[in-house]
Amino acid sequence: MAVNYDKLWGILNERGMMKTELIREAKISTNAMAKLGRNEDVRVEILVKICKALDCKIDDVIEY
Repeated sequence: MAVNYDKLWGILNERGMMKTELIREAKISTNAMAKLGRNEDVRVEILVKICKALDCKIDDVIEY
């Protein structure tokens, strides 16, 4: 099953937020961000942290 994080990049773009800001606010690793950038699988815990930082739901940031 392929995942796609284009929705996440859209949210960041709409909010004028850089990936480094999300890393800091969501307290995720640069390695996790790199995996997201390559549309690779990440742990649900990472997605939950991102959603908390962005105040959104998981389906707002991922498509599969």
